[in-house]
Order: sequence, then structure tokens, then C-alpha cells
Amino acid sequence: MKHILIIDDEDDIRDVAQVALETIGGWQVSTANNGPEGLAQMQTSLPDAVLLDVMMPDMDGIEVFKRMQADAKTRAIPVILMTAKTQTADQQRFLSLGVTAIITKPFKAMLLANQIAEILDWPL
Repeated sequence: MKHILIIDDEDDIRDVAQVALETIGGWQVSTANNGPEGLAQMQTSLPDAVLLDVMMPDMDGIEVFKRMQADAKTRAIPVILMTAKTQTADQQRFLSLGVTAIITKPFKAMLLANQIAEILDWPL
């Protein structure tokens, strides 16, 4: 069973995404409400993919991604950024960092598992 880690500081987003991915995707989902917590979780249990919010207090998603890239243990994990920034320049900048994909917020919960499966080429 695939395991996805959701790192987002908004409870509602984490909850909705978790329910959607567990029920529609049939995946194991764990959550973290900030970057340091997410990075700590990855040290004990490596997910198959990370759904990462860009804008979070203290440590933003870009910093979390950079720290994952700097760690040989987490470098190969696909990262899908979630962001409300829909401008092409922002999205190009994020993609140039090496993230796997970007999903814009607000996302449609019923389509989220399908989007992720398509991005990562996972069966549903």
C-alpha cells in the first residue's frame, strides 16, 4: 500500500486531503502540521510521496523540500507542492527546484487521488 505524507499547517486541508486519499486512493496517509514535524516523521517512516504546502509559518514548503534534497534518505521521494500561487512565474520557479508537480489550492477533494495517481503513475 502506498504511503503519502501530507505537510500542511491548515487543519481543514489536511483533514479533507487525508479522507479523500484514504477513501478514493486507498492509500495510507499520515499528516504533519509543519515542516519540522514532517521532516522528523520522514526520519522514522519514509513515505512514497509527500504532499507539501508551500506557505507555512516558521519553515515554508520550499525550505522543507530543500532539506529533503540535502538528505540522501529523503532525496528520491516525489514531492507534490500545494499552493494558492497560480501565476506561471511562481509555478515555473517551484518546478525549477525539482519538485515532481504542483497542485493548486483550492483543490477538488474528489479529484485529488486521481491527480496524484496520474502524476506519480500509481494505480487507483
